[in-house]
Amino acid sequence: MNHKVTIFCDIDGTLVHHQNPSITSTDTHKMLLLPDTLEKLIEWEKKGYYIVLTTARKESMRKVTQKQLSEVGIFYDQLIMGISSGSRYLINDNKPDGTITSFSINLIRDEGIGEINI
Repeated sequence: MNHKVTIFCDIDGTLVHHQNPSITSTDTHKMLLLPDTLEKLIEWEKKGYYIVLTTARKESMRKVTQKQLSEVGIFYDQLIMGISSGSRYLINDNKPDGTITSFSINLIRDEGIGEINI
């Protein structure tokens, strides 16, 4: 499938309630979904968007994180782990016709993605 839109979406504080990393690293921790998370992911999936989840969680937490995401029904196309928890920049080129091809949305932590329209 040729995806027209790729969404890079952080996990903690964006899709699920942000908690202390020492809590989220346990195999028994259950993520708490933020409002409208699954509905928005389903909407994006139906539109054929490619969903890339990003997180500052360490690569060594991959299996635990995948289990936690699965338990609450969060699905994705790709999971990128171990990125900085600091500032993040998306750099991309515009199309030759001038079409802008990159955007950034900053959310208030733990408010969720329900109001995003892409």
